Amino acid sequence: MTWKIRESSRKKLAAEEGYHPTTRGGDLSVCLIYPNRYHVGMSNLGFQTVYRLLNSTPGVVCERAFLPDATELKEYHASHCRLLTLETQREVSSFDLVAFSISFEQDYLNLPEIFELSGIPASASERDNSHPLVLAGGAALFLNPEPVADFLDLAVLGEAEPTLAPLLALLVGEGERSGLLAAAARLPSVYVPSLLTPRYENDLIRGWDADDDTPARVSRLWAPLSDADASATAIYTPDTEFGDMALVEVSRGCPRGCRFCAAGFIYLPFRQQPLESVLARVDEGLQFRNKIGLVGAAVSDYRELGAVSRAILDKGGTISVSSLRIDGLNDEMIDVLIKSGHKTVALAPEGGSQRLRDLINKGITRDDILAAADRLIGKDILNLKLYFIIGLPTETDDDLMEMVELVGTIRERVVTAAKKNRRLGEITLSVNPFIPKPFTPFQWCGMNSLKELERKEAYLRRAFRGMANIRFQMEGPRDALLQAFLSRGHRTLSRFILKAHELGSWKKGAKALGLNPEEAAGREIPREELLPWDFMDSVPKERLLREYETAFSDHLHRTGEENP
Repeated sequence: MTWKIRESSRKKLAAEEGYHPTTRGGDLSVCLIYPNRYHVGMSNLGFQTVYRLLNSTPGVVCERAFLPDATELKEYHASHCRLLTLETQREVSSFDLVAFSISFEQDYLNLPEIFELSGIPASASERDNSHPLVLAGGAALFLNPEPVADFLDLAVLGEAEPTLAPLLALLVGEGERSGLLAAAARLPSVYVPSLLTPRYENDLIRGWDADDDTPARVSRLWAPLSDADASATAIYTPDTEFGDMALVEVSRGCPRGCRFCAAGFIYLPFRQQPLESVLARVDEGLQFRNKIGLVGAAVSDYRELGAVSRAILDKGGTISVSSLRIDGLNDEMIDVLIKSGHKTVALAPEGGSQRLRDLINKGITRDDILAAADRLIGKDILNLKLYFIIGLPTETDDDLMEMVELVGTIRERVVTAAKKNRRLGEITLSVNPFIPKPFTPFQWCGMNSLKELERKEAYLRRAFRGMANIRFQMEGPRDALLQAFLSRGHRTLSRFILKAHELGSWKKGAKALGLNPEEAAGREIPREELLPWDFMDSVPKERLLREYETAFSDHLHRTGEENP
């Protein structure tokens, strides 16, 4: 069985191209783990960037590990084999530092499995000097690390580029576990949960107790980008969602401020990569792939987008973009997409009605949406993907009816053009439930109940069933509920995560502990209440409160309600 597992790893390595560290020695050995499958982790640009940064640090050597797939997992359990790294088949537990890169809250549930396979106690309080230090970072931690805080010795709550160097310099040095943690807690963006513990009363947080010399709040460092290489794919593998392209980050953060969007706030301020840095990464990427994927929360706001696009096309490459604003879609960009072979373009109205688009600060009108659709249709792009959110605060059936009308109008235009061109066009609707996220102006809002989300989903499916050339997709409400429950949770949720692993189901785990995820996710939080993530200096709470009050001022005035 062990041979099969190693053979699987060898096949993955054999298919990879690009960056491969050759030095296997080092003062600090790090196992970087993505707590999901290989093909998911290797699609993540943040994971690849951290891997490159670690292996380019003198004295540090880094290898990778992933959650085994279903077949491999059975082999691991059957053979009683420990979790092994991809590069050298070394046991994860033998490293000095185990570092998790966690992008999504749902992956918190995979941590107990990885600890069990590695032979490492899940609880930080049960580990000693014979065990590696356990660290975690990534977007999920930037929002709220508390549900997994009991599992961690350290957490990085800021961006990797300015945070890793001083932390690694500290960890490379010798010292007892307690002394290293105390020193690490004084570094910006570094959180040591054991030294900053919450106080509870009636299941609500009343404050935090900090050990001597430990700051009472954890700051957030962000990378200027002007003095660092642009993030880009470091290792190419066909076994990922983006296996046919080289990814290059063009910007970080977003200047728009949509009130539901966590990425738009936790990555503030909006920063743009220097053109020279992006072009250098493009040249590197074109050595391995013909398609360049431009990455950023606001790609269409990148000031050098035209220059980069022209350079890629001039070099014989093609382009894919992670996102484009409806009001930033111009003829030049559409021509670039057409030359790159795009048959489908995605637009994100998100709010189903104009009232809701104003509420979330989307900054676009119905006319803007129709103009963007017409521009694409006029260029013979007849396959459109439209992103919407349902369950936004204050949403009513009138808002859903307006969404149906808007989609129907776009469909009519697609059908008319398709008949002229004698070919079919299709609209794909991607609908996702609203999830209240930390560090957004809507963090105090409740999520719709499962019953209400299912009712709205059924309403929309009925409305679009009679419309040909429309394909309806929706994220499962229960998956969204789990994400909301974890994203808003406090430190005691570590018990829930362990119980879910023990029983093989998060629903069974919640029931066994008497927890009600739906009630927790749907609760409207009083604005004066301390939040589990309030110890983090990330986005000023005053700014979020102002945005919240601006969003709901008309609604509050009209209804006299205290909360939306």
